Amino acid sequence: MKPNTQQLIDFSTQVRRDILRMVHAVNSGHPGGSLGCTEFFVALYQNIMDRKEGFDMDGLDEDLFFLSNGHISPVFYSVLARSGYFPVAELATFRLINSRLQGHPTTHEGLPGIRIASGSLGQGLSVSIGAAQAKKLNNDKHLIYTLMGDGELQEGQNWEAIMYASAKKVDNLIATVDLNGKQIDGTTDEVLPMGSIRAKFEAFGWDVLDVEKGNDIEAIIAGLNEAKSLTGKGKPVCILLHTEMGNGVDFMMHTHAWHGKAPNDEQLAKAFEQNLATLGDY
Repeated sequence: MKPNTQQLIDFSTQVRRDILRMVHAVNSGHPGGSLGCTEFFVALYQNIMDRKEGFDMDGLDEDLFFLSNGHISPVFYSVLARSGYFPVAELATFRLINSRLQGHPTTHEGLPGIRIASGSLGQGLSVSIGAAQAKKLNNDKHLIYTLMGDGELQEGQNWEAIMYASAKKVDNLIATVDLNGKQIDGTTDEVLPMGSIRAKFEAFGWDVLDVEKGNDIEAIIAGLNEAKSLTGKGKPVCILLHTEMGNGVDFMMHTHAWHGKAPNDEQLAKAFEQNLATLGDY
């Protein structure tokens, strides 16, 4: 049985604690975007995706996910661990020498759940399209999911991939854009205004839907299910997920300052007070 809404909320709260603990322990990492996408990852892995037991790189007969903006690895690692891919205790090795949990996900250490190295931005969608086309060649009806940042869309390779996906009718692909309006140097509008992302995707031949409450579990699940209903109709699908960077920690929200900065001891304690343990800390 799938977890109910309260169980998913409790799961998300624990993931936020994991994120904060990981980046604090090594005084390094990216808590802002990780916190902003917590509910998305929880909804995807605990409710939406059709996943098999265990892990193999072929990924036959199951849905696959590719993280493009790999710097939000803390949320990815936490959800993977708490979804059974590897021991939760291994989260304590985040960013340590010889750890499988590097700051940006890599495949060379064989960490279950990680299918691509995503340190360089702008590449995840291209890989996802390749995986989606492989599904079609294998007569595998499962879906490919990918997540990218809105600032990441300033990378040119994305637009080649966006054009290709519609031209080749890659309609077993759901690409989600973390639309938080922030990146490391400020707002996306300050760094490089992109105008209407919806209009751009639609002009490139995609079906597009908005999830305005991008940090609400039920809204995310509804949006993902709507996106699933649009697959198989000749067009790739884009979800514009309106999130808040640093969500769940009041002093990290409404600013880009926590894109790549770890909390100190006092800040960690304050953040923990706002996110009480639900599933047990590692």
